[in-house]
Amino acid sequence: MRRPSDWIDPFEPASGPPPRTLIAFIRWALEGAWTVLLAGSLLAIMLGVIEVAAAMVLGLVVDAALAAEGSVFTEATMTLVGATLFFVALRPLAYVASTYFNTMVIQPNVFNLVLSRINRYTIGQATTFFDNDFAGRIAQKEMQTARALTDVVVEIVTSILVALASFVGAIILVGTVHPAIGAGLLVWLIGYGAMIRYFMPRVRRTSKARAGARANVTGQIVDTVTNIKTVKLFAHADHEDRAALNAMDTFRTRTLAYGAVATAFRFWLVMLAGLLPVFMVGGALLLWNTGSLSAGDIAATGAVALRLAQMTGWVSHTLMAVYANVGETEDGMRTLTPPYTLRDAEDAGELQVTDGHIRIEDLTFRYGHDVGGLEDIDLEIRPGEKLAVVGASGAGKSTLVSLLLRMYDTEEGQISIDGQDIAKVSQESLRARIGMVTQETAMFNRSAFENIRYGSPDATFEDVIEAARRAEAHDFIEVMQDHEGRKGYDAHLGERGVKLSGGQRQRIALARAILKDAPILVLDEATSALDSEVEAQIQNALERVMEGKTVLAIAHRLSTIAHMDRIVVMHDGRIAEIGTHRELLGKRGLYARYWDRQSGGFIRTQEAAE
Repeated sequence: MRRPSDWIDPFEPASGPPPRTLIAFIRWALEGAWTVLLAGSLLAIMLGVIEVAAAMVLGLVVDAALAAEGSVFTEATMTLVGATLFFVALRPLAYVASTYFNTMVIQPNVFNLVLSRINRYTIGQATTFFDNDFAGRIAQKEMQTARALTDVVVEIVTSILVALASFVGAIILVGTVHPAIGAGLLVWLIGYGAMIRYFMPRVRRTSKARAGARANVTGQIVDTVTNIKTVKLFAHADHEDRAALNAMDTFRTRTLAYGAVATAFRFWLVMLAGLLPVFMVGGALLLWNTGSLSAGDIAATGAVALRLAQMTGWVSHTLMAVYANVGETEDGMRTLTPPYTLRDAEDAGELQVTDGHIRIEDLTFRYGHDVGGLEDIDLEIRPGEKLAVVGASGAGKSTLVSLLLRMYDTEEGQISIDGQDIAKVSQESLRARIGMVTQETAMFNRSAFENIRYGSPDATFEDVIEAARRAEAHDFIEVMQDHEGRKGYDAHLGERGVKLSGGQRQRIALARAILKDAPILVLDEATSALDSEVEAQIQNALERVMEGKTVLAIAHRLSTIAHMDRIVVMHDGRIAEIGTHRELLGKRGLYARYWDRQSGGFIRTQEAAE
């Protein structure tokens, strides 16, 4: 039998993408938890009824005391025993049960349920989604939305429903005492509801604006910290400070707007709450003078009036928090739930790579513009072939790689691997079968072991060491030590691998690619940022990585790809030349011009021109 703390599965996947309207989004986020939330709601309602019953019990005790001709302890023993059990046992147990349900069942599980679903959906977005926003802002929105929606659920279950049950029970109780008092309380509640109806949308709106401004502050600061070396190299600390202060000033303005609404709301709330005991107790005293009420009725009415007056304060404060959190939920929902721009086909299967044969046919891609991108690309990469792609900046080399990895969908034409259209297989299976080493090597702020094993999460420690040896990374990893004293493969690399040199990062990236052992390998200017000596060391490791694989390599340094089976020269998004290194030099075309420039011929050409 599961423990109550396990009644909600905090990591249960959602069914489908998140809706973009508030109520539908809440249903999506909380799917699977509704039965438990209903149980918590019933417990809250019971607690509200008990609160009203406390006033009734108090009234019964007062009436019993006044009716006793002798000792109340002998003439009203059962009433006193019942009242004692109510206040000492039943009421505390109800509060303990409610607190346990809130802190052990609802709060920790709902937060993780919502966050895991939002994060899972966000990770599935195309890379353009992340390119168009701050990383810190996206992370802030995920945490904000999960926390805000959890607070809404907790406050409704533990506070709002208790209050509603108390209000309804109070109307029934004072209505049985005297219909006039019940009617008066009902009129007061209508006025209270009108005030809530007026202020809460304003609280929600200003809270949403405040949440957006807060996330922008986080995004700005994270963007500066992430690029702190650039900030210091350009001596732009003042510039970044001004950018942060501008974001903070906007946040301050939004916070002041929220504060103004909150202050006005609290003023009218206190005014209205103060009227309740005055009218209810005053009315009860008038009716008592006419003989319509007993002393116990006055005590019960007074207890209800004082309790409701106190309750309106924390209920209204809770409602403000609920509406503020609803606003923050909407703000996060708007940022995090745009439909995917890159989806798997409905019947997408797993890519099966048997030979690594790549065909690119009639490919055109312009990024949605009339110019730029790729035009009419036809290319075949034979199984096991080592193909290099060169060209000037903007020629379309990286775009070609991005399309092969399906970071974008082609606009015309198709790319196939072993006869399978990559648009009709799952993105995960496609990228799982393509290894990649880039110029800007991505490193996690985790241990060297974890960074290398990212290529194959099931790899053993021995597998990781073997991959590091083949990538010529083992020796420097063994002598590493981080600021917390962790050594060797346990040493953490710092954010984005900042504690490593460029050559060390590349060798860890190569070890990761070796461990992944994908049948197709893409090298995107993998050595262009390294000096010649380090590049030579990396080149030896690259040769080992490329063994037995179909390879597509982009390079600026032509010396690194002269030995490739074929070389494709791109110009203005088209294939200008294709052939071996020797064949292309013999053509005396673009490739030969690039080669002459990089080998010193460019200077001689300039001198001859002069």
